Amino acid sequence: MLVTAAACTSGPSGSDDAAYIKQIADKRAAEDREFAQLPECGPQAPSECSPVPPAKRKVILPLRYYPIDPGYSAPAVLQVSQDRPLFEMPTSQGTIRRMQRVGVLAFTLMGQQMTLGAFVEEGTQQISELFVPFADLTTGKETYSAGRYLNLRPTATDIYTIDFNTAYNPYCAYSKAYECPYPPPSNRLKVAIRAGEKAPPE
Repeated sequence: MLVTAAACTSGPSGSDDAAYIKQIADKRAAEDREFAQLPECGPQAPSECSPVPPAKRKVILPLRYYPIDPGYSAPAVLQVSQDRPLFEMPTSQGTIRRMQRVGVLAFTLMGQQMTLGAFVEEGTQQISELFVPFADLTTGKETYSAGRYLNLRPTATDIYTIDFNTAYNPYCAYSKAYECPYPPPSNRLKVAIRAGEKAPPE
């Protein structure tokens, strides 16, 4: 059974909602502008570039999203993996990306307890960002078939916020030139996450 956003109870509330919604909307608008104006990413591209090829920008942009719903944001606790187990993630180009699981994020959303693994590239010593790929019951239907991603900045407390309103498509959704790892089975949620970015037009 699909659980809808109406059942959500976590995340910003009350007077905070308007500011939160504006913050997310502003971030999305800024990304649309950057993807439309910056040069295409490639071997000779500058550090700031767009993953959307110029020929596809009129079709893909602006990016498509679900309505912003504060109920899809929840606090999470990172259960740290001392041994950082290795995961070999298949990619969109048929290769294998070797990742290490830093820990498992445990949280409650829509009244259900859930977990998502948080990863870094194999051999990472100084962690600057946690990579959280996931799939859900919208994957391949309303959202991109290869899943979606979240990125989290490390905290000293191991307390995080899982905000699915910030979920985004891997760049292979816009161009086959990109290599995108698929979420492992342990990061495939059994609910429909109708928040964040939708699949681009074909």
